Amino acid sequence: MSRAEVLLAAAAVLAGTSAVAQPGDKPVSVVLVHGAFVDGSGWQMVHDRLEKDGYEVLIVQNPTITLDGDAAATRRVIAQAKHPVVLVGHSYGGAVITAAGNDARVRSLVYIAAYAPDAGESTKTLASKPQPAGTPTAPVLAPDDGFLLLDKAKMPTSFAADVDPALARYMANSQVPWGVGAIGGTVTKPAWKSKPVYYLLATQDRMVPPALQREMALRAKAKIVEEDSSHAVMLSHPDAVVKIIEAASVTK
Repeated sequence: MSRAEVLLAAAAVLAGTSAVAQPGDKPVSVVLVHGAFVDGSGWQMVHDRLEKDGYEVLIVQNPTITLDGDAAATRRVIAQAKHPVVLVGHSYGGAVITAAGNDARVRSLVYIAAYAPDAGESTKTLASKPQPAGTPTAPVLAPDDGFLLLDKAKMPTSFAADVDPALARYMANSQVPWGVGAIGGTVTKPAWKSKPVYYLLATQDRMVPPALQREMALRAKAKIVEEDSSHAVMLSHPDAVVKIIEAASVTK
């Protein structure tokens, strides 16, 4: 091989390498906020796909003890982001991003089968709304010392019916207690009233009723995407979650 051919081959290799997205290449950061009974590890598949696509991805480990505390934890992570933020909340995490999303660095909001309270509302307010006959109810146990848990035997089918059964059982056995101060915490200034909103509606959800999801999404004037999924959509359909987050990332 001549010197010229060697140089051309090296240039091709370098060009191919530079074309591979690296975490942080995109001018947008994604902040992921988990919901009740779980922690931030549930976002791993979404996190890895977004990083591969070049996004800086940050995970909030909100304590789920009080809404104010979770909003504060989220703001601390937003402050660490290198770029404007797409703020994503799953389930109760939707209430958290509704409270924390007024931060000037937040570009858009993405609700994943999530609660989107209005001013004066809480997750408890929304979860208590009457639903169509036959709507499954979440298997929440009575409070114990100020915290809620799901019935371990019922959680796999209620929360994660389309997730690998072994993983669903593990989720049931590794639940994070949910503070009554979190479920009862009210929002004062909903961020969805001033930010672009996207909503992934899980049509087979047995935790947050699909009819309630649609009501909240329409109220927030969200761009709605439907997915035939259980509540644990980030585990059973991570590509769908990534797709809606990436759509929100190009919103100005």
